[in-house]
Formats: sequence, structure tokens, C-alpha cells
Amino acid sequence: MTSTLRRRPAQRRSVERVERMLDECARLLDEVGYEALTTKEVARRAEVPIGTFYQFFPDKQGLVRALALRNLDAFLERVTERIARADLGHWTDLVELAVDEFVAMKRTTPGFAVVDFGEVLTAPGGPAIEGSDRMLDAALENNAVVADRLRALTLDLLDAPAGPGLDRALLVAVEATDAVLKLAFRMDPEGDPAMIAECKLLVRRYLADHLP
Repeated sequence: MTSTLRRRPAQRRSVERVERMLDECARLLDEVGYEALTTKEVARRAEVPIGTFYQFFPDKQGLVRALALRNLDAFLERVTERIARADLGHWTDLVELAVDEFVAMKRTTPGFAVVDFGEVLTAPGGPAIEGSDRMLDAALENNAVVADRLRALTLDLLDAPAGPGLDRALLVAVEATDAVLKLAFRMDPEGDPAMIAECKLLVRRYLADHLP
């Protein structure tokens, strides 16, 4: 998250201010959406001077980018914690676990229905705002960044062979998951259970040809 900031918060007070601004950004996304989100209102609700906001974030887009990266870090932390507690009998269990965590965050994490891992939706369920497909990295699409982060987790967990084949397979799996889960949440604000199950089945069957 801090890599998107104008300057890295060094003191505890500064870290707390940045986190408060991200928290209020997330709440406002749920309340008013991205278009109506303003830096002035974020600063007011976070109880920081507007000048302090601009010390850390260049603009509204920079704030939302930092929120998306925080969401991705939180997702990976939650998945890693569940892996540590779970008895995974097969790599397919990881698919179930990851999809379940994503769905849980969609349902409960403030702002996640509008901005999950970068792409900014006009409202929960879409459509996406033009140009937000590269919110996490100016050179890479959001799903490529997510796939790369999941790749590191997969290699550690499964002792799978690294290489372009696995990289490509994980990118395809992330793209497919993203598309089907978007459909699930368009069909039902809480995520259509049947479509979520189909998403898991699709990804498990596809990755069966690429993972040991």
C-alpha cells in the first residue's frame, strides 16, 4: 500500500491517519460510489486537514489505488492464515478456500463491492470505470498483478514447477474467476450460490491440467 503514497508515513500518528483515510474512503464508496467520492469529504470524516491528505495521496485515484492494494494484501493474508489452520488434502482445497475468502470479503469488507483489487465499479455489480483496469500497476492489468501474487503463494504451498506454463495458467484462472464472480454478484448482491459453485468447479477442472 505504501508504495502508492507520495511519502511513506514514518510516525505512528501518520500511519494511523493514512489508515483512517483509507477506512473512510472505503465507507464512502459504499455510501456514494466512486464518482461522488471527494478528497475533501474523506479528509473531513478522517479528521485530518486536507493538506495532510495531499501529503500522502496525489488525488482521489491515488487514494483508491492504495485501498485496492490494501484489499489485496488483506485477502492474501486471510488466505495464508486459513491455509495454516486448514488440513489441505489436495490443491483443489486451495481453490475452494481462496474463492470463499473473496466472496466473504465482497459481503463484509467496506468498499470491496466497488473496489476490490483495483478495478473501480460505478456501483456494486459494475460496470467498471474506464481506465481502472491498471489501478494496481501502470504497466500491468490488475488481474496480472493478482495472478503474480497468487503464484508465489502457490509455489510455496504446492512445490509446483515454476515457469511460463504455470504463470499463464494462473492468469487464466484469475481472469475466469473474476468474470464468473462478477456475474454471481450481478445476479445476487450477496453472490449467487449456484454461480459461485460453478466458478469453483470451472477453476478446479482447468487447473487440473496444470498443477500436480
